[in-house]
Amino acid sequence: MSVTVPIVIMFALLLLEFPVAFSIFASTLVYFVFFSDLPLMIVVQRIAEGLSSYALLAIPFFIMAGIFMNHSGISKRLLAFSEILTGHMRGGLAQVNIVLSTLMGGLSGSNIADAAMNSKLIVPFMLKRGYAKGFSASVTAASSLITPIIPPGIALILYGYINNVSIGRLFLAGIIPGLLMCVLMMILVNRIAARRGYRPERDHRVTIGEVLTGFKAAALAFTLPIIIIVGIRFGVFTPTEAGAIAVLFALIIGFVVYREMDLRTFRTGLVESVLASANVLIIIAVSYGFSKFLTWEQLPQNIALFISGNFDNPFLFLLMVNFVLIILGMFIEGNAILIVISPLLVAAAKAMGVDLVHFGIVFILNCAIGTLTPPLGTVMFTTCTIIGVPVKDFIREILPFWVVLLVSLLIVTFIPQVSLFLPNLVYGS
Repeated sequence: MSVTVPIVIMFALLLLEFPVAFSIFASTLVYFVFFSDLPLMIVVQRIAEGLSSYALLAIPFFIMAGIFMNHSGISKRLLAFSEILTGHMRGGLAQVNIVLSTLMGGLSGSNIADAAMNSKLIVPFMLKRGYAKGFSASVTAASSLITPIIPPGIALILYGYINNVSIGRLFLAGIIPGLLMCVLMMILVNRIAARRGYRPERDHRVTIGEVLTGFKAAALAFTLPIIIIVGIRFGVFTPTEAGAIAVLFALIIGFVVYREMDLRTFRTGLVESVLASANVLIIIAVSYGFSKFLTWEQLPQNIALFISGNFDNPFLFLLMVNFVLIILGMFIEGNAILIVISPLLVAAAKAMGVDLVHFGIVFILNCAIGTLTPPLGTVMFTTCTIIGVPVKDFIREILPFWVVLLVSLLIVTFIPQVSLFLPNLVYGS
């Protein structure tokens, strides 16, 4: 009862579309007021403790870096490079959409931010070229799901911090799954474009000269993820310090190299960064207090024992995790699932002998897929609102992309080397 009532209250508030932070805090407060004899000051202490980790500074730093990258002109150059690579393919602008999401994954770190950016940047051109609104929205939303697992995705940092897993390994683990999703979506778009008559943007294949010219213009954007991964791997800086370096890198590009930033755009980016960071960090803070009372009530331990006792096969365990997380993703925001649920399942995964880096990619990919599913899919509503697409039209167009995403999820889940090859190659097994 002492656990059930607060959890029911939290889920009820989430279903009523209350803010995630408020829903988690309200359920925690109910526990301390009605089911605990501990003083309320403990709530304040636990919430403050949730933000006391030095590692958490990486989140606002990478959010700020992504926003400044957008203001610096790098996004435009990545878009031009994407058009060079895919303009000769069927459904050229849709292909550009997918490739840009993959390239921007190392900059924005957030699928919602990526979906919002591409909805404003590429979709207007798609609509002018005759692409259906529902299709344009579905490509934008589905391809944005690549972003959370491409380094330095915010979800990777959150998972690593919460579950004490190497963030450097997680960064490397997301690269191949992200590229796999990109390729599978491009194949799907090619087939849809052929059936609907969406013609290429160019009638000739790209030349080596065009690729080199486009790459030269966008080269600085590709430099940042490499600097981050190499620097963390060789101990030059921590993931938190990497975030600060990314901000400095973005400012140098914007003010000195491209000269597309000024004090006005700097101020705008600063405000956007503060608002976005506050939204994430307040959820982390209240979730820390929430997880504390769950631990006191032995819920994580009991769940781990139940799963370990009923699913002694790692593959059955992972299949069950996929099923549960996709269902939860239909109703709960992805970061809330990651923060509240991942500590419960990580203990069981560890007991099963499942690699926690591999499990992290599976977990994050599940949470990402949930953002495309009704009734509360955040990416679904973001793209539909910006583009002006009825949800029913979006759902009809997104169905083939759901199939591709589920195939990608199964490959990543049951072939661990897809996510573990690069971390093991760089860090050792």
